[in-house]
Amino acid sequence: MSTLPNCPQCKSEFTYEDNGMYICPECAHEWSASAAAEVVEAARVVKDANGNVLQDGDSVTVIKDLKVKGSSLVVKVGTKVKNIRLVDGDHDIDCKIDGVGAMSLKSEFVRKA
Repeated sequence: MSTLPNCPQCKSEFTYEDNGMYICPECAHEWSASAAAEVVEAARVVKDANGNVLQDGDSVTVIKDLKVKGSSLVVKVGTKVKNIRLVDGDHDIDCKIDGVGAMSLKSEFVRKA
């Protein structure tokens, strides 16, 4: 299985690497490895429940009661969370909540404050 990125121009999967450059044999497009990393980073957009784009450092409000796994604690509706950090994965927000501690949240259960 190839780990090389698809061609950004024609979306071909038959790319190959030559001297630090990626090359597409179908459309002859060439691009650098650093440009490929920028495309992947730019493609990652995290949105809240209302469709607003979230960024690192934003404040959000919880829109649903959330049970904390492995504990009897519940994060109540309306809880404000400050200074979030976006991460990759199913739970795409890392944060600290007063009274609960560090935890991960899904962006679909918060709205931008």
